[in-house]
Amino acid sequence: MTSPLASPAPAVARAFRGLVRYAGDQRLLVDTVLLGVAGALFAQLFTALLRLANNGLLVGIAVYRSPGLPAEGGALTEQVGPHGVWLIPVVTTLGGLVVGLLVERFAPEAEGHGTDAVIKAFHRNDGFLRARVPVVKLLASALTIGSGGVAGREGPMALITGGVGSWYATRTGRSGRERRLLLLVGMAAGLAAIFRSPIGAALLAVEIPYLDVEFEPGALLYTALGAIVAYAVNGLFVGFEPLFVLSKLSEQLPRPIDYGAYVLLGITAGILATYLPRLFYGGRDLFRQLPVPPWMRPAVGGFLTGMLALAVPMVVGGGYGWIQLAIDGRLALSTLAVLVVAKAVGLTFTVSSGGSGGVFAPTLFIGAMLGGALAALLGQPFPPFVIVGMAAVFAGAAHVPIATMMMVIEMTGGYGLLVPATFAVLLSYLVQVRLTHGQRVRGLYEAQVTSRADSPAHHERHLQIALQILRDKGYAPQGADDRALVAAMQAGIAPSLPGGRRLYVGRVTPESPLVGQAVSDTTSDLAEQGMVLVAILRDEHMLAPRPDVRLAPQDGVILLLNADADAAAQRVTAPW
Repeated sequence: MTSPLASPAPAVARAFRGLVRYAGDQRLLVDTVLLGVAGALFAQLFTALLRLANNGLLVGIAVYRSPGLPAEGGALTEQVGPHGVWLIPVVTTLGGLVVGLLVERFAPEAEGHGTDAVIKAFHRNDGFLRARVPVVKLLASALTIGSGGVAGREGPMALITGGVGSWYATRTGRSGRERRLLLLVGMAAGLAAIFRSPIGAALLAVEIPYLDVEFEPGALLYTALGAIVAYAVNGLFVGFEPLFVLSKLSEQLPRPIDYGAYVLLGITAGILATYLPRLFYGGRDLFRQLPVPPWMRPAVGGFLTGMLALAVPMVVGGGYGWIQLAIDGRLALSTLAVLVVAKAVGLTFTVSSGGSGGVFAPTLFIGAMLGGALAALLGQPFPPFVIVGMAAVFAGAAHVPIATMMMVIEMTGGYGLLVPATFAVLLSYLVQVRLTHGQRVRGLYEAQVTSRADSPAHHERHLQIALQILRDKGYAPQGADDRALVAAMQAGIAPSLPGGRRLYVGRVTPESPLVGQAVSDTTSDLAEQGMVLVAILRDEHMLAPRPDVRLAPQDGVILLLNADADAAAQRVTAPW
């Protein structure tokens, strides 16, 4: 089925007119359009480099070619040379060695899947990424995937085009807020182009910073426009057909009795989505303990990937061709079951060791094989179960249920599957959240924070409000330098105010004696210890310390301290 956005010009025009009317800042709109164009061009460049690396390494040396997607000019056939698969370990090891040297020398933050670097930059660095990072990521990821590494294109494109947005904002002298916004716009543009999924990419960019189902609502209009522009420009090169081709059978709505099978798929996907991140980060911790230099770890991972490929060559690369074969029902149950495990292990070998590539494609692959295996076991049609399995596993593992539903549907053109996909995705997400509650590893992206209230990107605004409260109460002078005070508090420093007092920002821990106490009950106790409660931050809201408000775990508190009250403050709160 062709995407409804196959003729994008009217959609782009409507989006642009609406943004001009409501967004107000036309400069940011121009920025967004430019980054949309850049996202499409970088997607084409990355695809060309990836094809070049693949033809020169995996095909040129190992003489092995995985099935490719017809929508990308590939053929759904596996090609094995006269030496069989015996040279694959040589190529994967060589690719890992070159990538390790490249990343270690020029940009260590380009290792791994890349999306975490973007999320971290958004939350903690005002959206700043070094200008060299996109360039190094472009080359390193093409080499990793092109040499047979078990990795995908999502992480690299997020970091490459997000880095372009960050660089552009820095070069044009934008504020930290605008740089964070343009970072997300760049990421959305690159993902929309590489996966032909404009709406899903726009949603992913604003949903992926958080573990909970939270968004950056102020950025959504911009990420949507940037993604649509990128999708339109990219379509001029490759067309507007979805990546995957579905049969007419997949367009049939499921019968009510079929939803029992989707319940099983959703629950199974949630369990798998629980253990996949644990395997991924557990593998990373093991690789970091190896007695070898950091630049050698990707080579070790590449060697292990190659050895795995000797037994299961279908694991190498992103694997989109194999997903299409699973959709078509051309893979046996035993093959599907083996690939679920083998792909997860291969992803750990490649990316957890420091190889440069994304986790999106391998996770979709794992979900697709799970869906296909259950379809074979339950006597269900392959196309819908493979597609829904893709969405359910990644949505749970990455904590992005809303974006994943749209992204997978757009990538496949399976719009008739939106209802069963939503059902299975929600089940998977709920199961995964329940099983990972309180665990150290909760998802595929460790740089995610729980909610907007936990993001340092939003702390500045709350601290500015707190400073105004202090002025209104006469504690802070009107001429105080807000930026200096806010920067100090964000760094964990209690800045001094007139009269020998200091500002302190902390968080109420579950063990704090303040938990459950009404403000009216704590005021005198705090005062005896030299503290005044100025404001409470709860769930992205700044609360005035009214007498009836009760303090809860994870509340942020802004305290005014006497000169000798630091120790007392640290007894009742933890650093924010």
